Amino acid sequence: MSRSVRLGIFGVAACGLGALLFWALAGVPDFGHYHWPYGRVLNHVVVAERHTTNVVGVTVFDYRGFDTFGEEVILFASVIGVSLLLRRDEEHDPADAVHDSGIRAFGLLCVTVAFAIGLWLVAFGFVTPGGGFQGGVVLGGALLLVYAVGSYRDYHSLTPHPVVEFFESVGVGAFAVLGFVGLAAEGAYLRNFLGIGDTGTLFSGGSVSFLNWATAIEVCAAMVLLFGEFLKTHMIPTHEWKP
Repeated sequence: MSRSVRLGIFGVAACGLGALLFWALAGVPDFGHYHWPYGRVLNHVVVAERHTTNVVGVTVFDYRGFDTFGEEVILFASVIGVSLLLRRDEEHDPADAVHDSGIRAFGLLCVTVAFAIGLWLVAFGFVTPGGGFQGGVVLGGALLLVYAVGSYRDYHSLTPHPVVEFFESVGVGAFAVLGFVGLAAEGAYLRNFLGIGDTGTLFSGGSVSFLNWATAIEVCAAMVLLFGEFLKTHMIPTHEWKP
């Protein structure tokens, strides 16, 4: 099959996929027009039943916490798989360090601010928009800034693989263990076992906040692990493969 024929087939397939996508989007309700009952029910009952003001956060970690646990396991397994595929044993110290003291100082400030924002997103995930998933990504991004304003060696020293892998395992394992604690204490897996706390405070949601922090730890560690493997693949030169 000639190259022009392959390009033609690819173009027709891309146009068909684009048409299908636009056709699917045409049936989506207008922005702000929600037609299903579940979201409206949760908006009416969450504050009274869970004393949390972030409906999305408590839905993820309480009303549908078992689904979230499945997502945690999927993330954990996928990151481990990518890490195993990309991992290599070569030792290399690339000359990529940022030597300008002003850039390094400003970068350190950015790392500190980004890390603080990540912690805030996690801690106040049941009070304001945020949560373990969003905060975990921001925390991982804050650590990645160490590479951008420092060097690969700095990032690698700050995030050693054994420690990162340990925290990733702790995050997903803690989520599962907290579910069994709820089962033993309240008779249902992932059931809240510390009460519902005070509305609008860090103590709202009871034990659900532990699930939030476990998710943040797992997501942050997963992002850091992926960043490390991709950076190693980018920074360490590969040897030419010979059959």
